[in-house]
This record gives sequence, C-alpha cells and structure tokens, in this order.
Amino acid sequence: MTLSSDKELNGLDNPSFMGEDGSQYCSSQGCAARSPDEGRDKGHGSSKLAYTVTDMPPWYLCILLGIQHFLTAMGGLVAVPLILSKEICLQHDLLTQSHLISTMFFVSGICTLLQVLFGVRLPIIQGGTFAFLTPTLAMLSLPQWKCPAWTQNATLVNASSPEFLEVWQTRMREVQGAIIVASCFQIFVGFSGLIGFLMRFIGPLTIAPTITLVALPLFESAGEEAGYHWGIAFMTIAFIVLFSQYLKDVPVPLPSYQRGKKCHFSAVYLFQIFPVLLGLSLSWLLCYLLTVTDVLPGDPAAYGHLARTDTRGNVLSQAPWFRLPYPGQWGVPTVSPAGIFGILAGVISSMLESVGDYYACARLSGAPPPPKHAVSRGIGVEGIGCLLAGAWGTGNGTTSFSENVGALGITKVGSRVVIVTGACTMLLSGIFGKVGAMLASIPTPVIGGMFFVMFGVITAVGVSNLQYTDMNSSRNIFIFGFSVFAGLAIPNWAKQNSALLQTGIIQLDQVIQVLLTTGMFVGGLLGFFLDNTIPGTQEERGLLAWKNNHKGEADNSQLLSKVYDLPFGIGTKHCAVSWFQYLPACPKRLPVSSVKASSERESELGANTWI
Repeated sequence: MTLSSDKELNGLDNPSFMGEDGSQYCSSQGCAARSPDEGRDKGHGSSKLAYTVTDMPPWYLCILLGIQHFLTAMGGLVAVPLILSKEICLQHDLLTQSHLISTMFFVSGICTLLQVLFGVRLPIIQGGTFAFLTPTLAMLSLPQWKCPAWTQNATLVNASSPEFLEVWQTRMREVQGAIIVASCFQIFVGFSGLIGFLMRFIGPLTIAPTITLVALPLFESAGEEAGYHWGIAFMTIAFIVLFSQYLKDVPVPLPSYQRGKKCHFSAVYLFQIFPVLLGLSLSWLLCYLLTVTDVLPGDPAAYGHLARTDTRGNVLSQAPWFRLPYPGQWGVPTVSPAGIFGILAGVISSMLESVGDYYACARLSGAPPPPKHAVSRGIGVEGIGCLLAGAWGTGNGTTSFSENVGALGITKVGSRVVIVTGACTMLLSGIFGKVGAMLASIPTPVIGGMFFVMFGVITAVGVSNLQYTDMNSSRNIFIFGFSVFAGLAIPNWAKQNSALLQTGIIQLDQVIQVLLTTGMFVGGLLGFFLDNTIPGTQEERGLLAWKNNHKGEADNSQLLSKVYDLPFGIGTKHCAVSWFQYLPACPKRLPVSSVKASSERESELGANTWI
C-alpha cells in the first residue's frame, strides 16, 4: 500500500535531531556540504533529513532507531500469524502460535537484509502481507482443508499428539507449497524486467479495488475476535485512535543526550510513532488488572472469559528461551493447483503495493526515484523472500511495509544502516522464543480491536488510489463500484454454491473455487479488464497523474549509482562482466569518465557512507 509523502511535509521535525541553532543535526560532512536549498524540489526531502539513505548515524542511534522500526512493524508481523492460526486449526495451541510469530520475525529479518543489501537498496522493511492472507483463507475454506470439529474444542485438543500435529501441519505444508511455487512467478517478473511492461496496463482503477478487497473480506474475522468482549475491543480501538489521530501532534519530553547539551529532555512525538503498540499495551495492562481483581468471568463458557490474561498466559512458561527456526520445520511442502493460482493473485497485488512503496520510500529517504533496474531487482528479491518464507513455514509471503515507510518521514532518518539494524533486531527476536510467546498471549478481544483499525486503514489506502483519477467521470465510478461490489458478491455466492461450480475434474474444481472465493482476484481482474477496454482518456483514467507521481525526476547519475548500484563493488570493481549491463535487474555501466568524476566528487565530500 502506498503512503503519501504528506507525512514528510507535516512540519514535525524530530527535535532529537535538531542542532542548537535549530538546524538539522547531521554528523556526515556530506550533509554539511549540501546547500540549504538543495533537494527542496518536489519529491525530495534531503534538506529536512537528519540522515539520508547513504549516511551512517552513530551506532547508538542505529540501535535505537532500528528497534523503533521493528516495533513499528510488530503489529503487522503479529497479526498475520494470529489470523492464520485459526484456519490451520491452531486456535487452541498457543505454543505453536508463538513459534509461528517467531518464525515470521526471523524470516522478515532475513528478507529485509536481502532487500536492503541486494534488492532495491532503499531503507524499507519486509514482512508478512495481508495480500497473501486473503487467498490463503480462501484455499483453506475448501471442504478438504476445513478444520475438524474436535480441533475447535479446547478440552479435546492435545497439542503434542501425532493426530493433532498431522492435522495442522498438513494444512501448513499445503500453504507452504503454494507460496513457494507462486513466488517463482514473482522472481521471474522481477529479474526479467517484466514488471516495467506490466505497469503500462495497470493503473489506479486496477490497484484501488485490488487493495480495497484485501481487507474488506476480513471483516468477519475482525468482528468475531472483537466480539469475545466488545468493551475491551472498543477500548483498544479508542486508545489507538486517540494516539494516532488526536494526540499525534503532542510532544512528549523524554531524556536525551546530545553534544553540547549533554543529558537533557527532548520533545518526541511518541504517540505518532507508536500508536498501535501503546494502544495494545494499555489494553493488555487493563485486561491484566481486570483479571487479578476477578472482574472478568473465570467460567470458560461465560461471555468475556477470553479477555482474561490468564487464559493465554501459560504459553510464556511453556515456550523455550531459544529456538532457531529452520526450513522445513513443519515437514516437506506439498503442492496443489488450487493453492498456486490463489496465491498468484496475492503475488500480483503484493507487487503493485511494493512498487508504490519504493517511490514513497525514495522520497522520504532523500534518494532519487528508483530506476527500472532497481525496481526490477527489488521485486525479484521480494520473490526470493516469499520463497524463503514458504520454505521456513510462516504461512505467508513477504512484502514492503508501508508503516515503516511512514516512520522515515516522522523520524527524518532515511539511512539504510538503521534498517539493517532493525533487521538484526527481528532476527534476534525470532530466536528468543519468549518474545513470540509473549505476543501470542495477547487477549483475543484486544487483537480484535487492533484488527478493526488495521483493516480499516488498509481499505482506505486502496480507495486513496482513486485520487489520481477523475471521479466525476461516470466511467470511473462504474468501474470502481462494480469491481468492488462484484469482489464481495461473487466470492460470497461461490462459497455457498460450490456444488454448482463442479466440472468433474477435482483439480480444476479447486482452482475455480479458490479464485472465485478470493475477492481481490475477482475485483482486481474486473477492474483491469474494464479499465483497459472501456474508452477513456489517459487523464480521465488517472494514468497521467499516476505516471507523473512515479516517474524518475533525477538525472544525477552519480547519486543514482551511489544509492542503487549493487554493494561491495559487485558489477563494477568486482564481477564486472560486460554482459551484466544487459540484464534488466543490473545497472548500466557508466563511462569511465563519469565513474572517475563520481569518485573524485565523493572524495571531496568525504561522505560518511556505508556500502
């Protein structure tokens, strides 16, 4: 999902990075050498940044800001395994849920390192995606994958029994296989350069219904989780809304250290940075107080019992301190056509989201818009990340996290070293089993309240893509409205009338069932077809504004090379094979004179850069 650069221009320069004269603090000579007016044109916020994409902050700032990025992404990283757990029959196995969360952290750390070092090379976090979740839930709703009734009864579930292990691991292996095969398509689209060709036919009227229908079908899941105690759920919603909307401009004085000022208090916009984390923590604490005072019912059959913290808290004592996730930990993945085609819809949606995130991330980190080879490489590496996620068994793929793109605009730190530090934090958290166990013990209504906010924002992000189109046009109103409505109505009918879709070929029946019950596939396909066949001008369709918003604005080949070329001299100083420049995902080799000039310029600036 694409975030607007408005966050960059909201005037909330983080005082923690301000000098005594009110100027932005920046340790690198390269920053000091920039003129005050440099980078103030549209799409570039270099003059507002404490550190740009190639700068390296002090080590202590890298650690603190890296942890902050991990905490910012935590809501999305935890939500996906918790939703998936119920559909793979793990509703009453909290220990395995904690293992899934730890695996998600670990794999997200690996994928983030790959993306920052060898992918698009922008400071962008990788993590689980709801775009994969929707088709996964559609696949698991097939008759042969529905959970047996006894797995829904906590008294009948023995988490260590071979029968129970076979039930959930069979389903997980099926999801893994579908993700692994579908990720090969994303790898091909990325490294072949096909993504650039496909983007010619994909505009806002395709992307808007696709992303909108990622979250809308999840209303039932959110309502069911919140319905275990509506009071607690609404309290969680109220906290998150209070922090993210009403108190976002309220600074909080926190202890800080800065040269010249030593220890002092600095104003930090804490509520704007951590609204979800603060909301969950406060609701969780209140649930604990209501539990120890026995205000919440202790009877498992009573309404509100699942809001108690002691119903899920025993997982903390059961979880190991250290557990290293590994590929194939749930067994050898299996493959079926139905799963592959369903996940492909998620892959396409994920790619569309990520392309928009790359451009937004470049704007907020002081980098020029990414060239085609960087975008292609980024999509290809995301495909590799999805393959790794399938191999490790997260039950999901990986994509770029828009939440962290927004955090760049808030902190004014666009350094990719900070994201590398955040990735290392995710890796360590995935190894410490107690971290995943603690997050798996969050009371169910608190999770439901978080889902309400998160799914609502994702829906709105999808609709926001219509800002590029002329919504006074009856053509555009018809395409969007019809695509979204059909994306809700057709899957609902297909779920209730699966017998009418049978062709006699089991594999084909499964493929049809999964595709027709995946709202984002139905709505996205209709939007794509109608937008490319119904007559309309480029301006009316929003393609002109869309392309202008995503086109490259910088012709500075030195800066492009510095930001987007492969690290460690790959393709230039080392492994400089001549035919590399003809690969779509590899940068074009600059003339010797340009390379020499770039080196001299870098020496003059003495920039404190890393890789």
